[in-house]
Amino acid sequence: MSKVSQLVTFSLHQCQNFSILLLASWPTLALPRMSPHLRNGRLLLFVALIFILVNAEVPQPAVEESICLDDALLAEPRPTPGQSIFFHETSSYDVKNKRLNILKLTARQACAIESAALHNPNFQVFVLFADPKYRATPNGQYSSSQQPLFDAILSYSNVHLRRLNLWRYAAGTPMEEWLREGNLFRSRYVVSHISDFLRFFTLFRYGGLYLDLDVVVLQKMEDVPPNYTGAESDQMLTAGIMNLAATGLGHEIAEFCLRDFQQNFNGSIWAYNGPGVITRVAQQLCGTDYIALMQDDRKGCMGLKVYGRGAFCPVHSRQWRDLFEPEKLEETMARTKYSYVVHVWNKQSKKVPIKVGSSSAYAKLAEQNCPRAYHAAGEYF
Repeated sequence: MSKVSQLVTFSLHQCQNFSILLLASWPTLALPRMSPHLRNGRLLLFVALIFILVNAEVPQPAVEESICLDDALLAEPRPTPGQSIFFHETSSYDVKNKRLNILKLTARQACAIESAALHNPNFQVFVLFADPKYRATPNGQYSSSQQPLFDAILSYSNVHLRRLNLWRYAAGTPMEEWLREGNLFRSRYVVSHISDFLRFFTLFRYGGLYLDLDVVVLQKMEDVPPNYTGAESDQMLTAGIMNLAATGLGHEIAEFCLRDFQQNFNGSIWAYNGPGVITRVAQQLCGTDYIALMQDDRKGCMGLKVYGRGAFCPVHSRQWRDLFEPEKLEETMARTKYSYVVHVWNKQSKKVPIKVGSSSAYAKLAEQNCPRAYHAAGEYF
């Protein structure tokens, strides 16, 4: 509750208590000598004031709604190997986050989740909230202001919210001992690097499709053959859209990625442990350092498909503003026409507001591909 609301609440409570005291002592109060008409008028005014104060509504603090958030390893349904979509939310590891038991999604994150569920109804979509502590209670909370966003994504029967305890998730695997060494938690970019770790580990555990929370899915991906990623730039592959099979080559690639993550981990460079990992692994598989030579050469890359930038990152990170500027609408929509996914570069764009109903490319893509989250966002998306 704001300080102003607290002050108003306090004042009303004080006035109500005072009015009750006056009512109780009314028979003993001596009114000054005055004409009967004036005395009766003041009496009526006094009674009216008492009535208003007693019946005044006191502002109440916003109620935080509870939502069942079950453990990712225990809850049903469980991920179908190779046929599930995964998102990770790791902001609870941010030292600035003081309310660790509060679930939070932005409208744009909800859009990513809805667009994946909408276009892939036969895949289960799992949103895994990383939890730095293992709590006995299965309930998380979210602010009542966020309820429309959670209602929007949970209106899809294939969307499931889960909590994920990192220690339990990695227990009994080759990465458990490395985690205990603590290098990951001393990272300069701990939230991002935990997310990087989890995407490779989840694909190692289950296979399937991993997506960042700053994307919009534009078309069905259920029938795309597994084991693929795409170019993010001329020098780097994307770690924000990756698909690996649960067995065979896909599982081997996930294992290669985890080994590279462990051996080459660098907590002082933001992109080194995400895009850097899948790029280095692909370079080994493809036998070349050149992204252009990896593309459209599944055989040359030992079965890994590397899509061109248009598939997942049609708008370059340096051109992210094109998604927000109305004058770039037609050009940007043309660039994304045949894309599977659009990466919207949250690191650069998160502070740029989009008014719902505006004519930017991002607004149009959201309205078409995540309509419920878009309209649940309020005035700004």
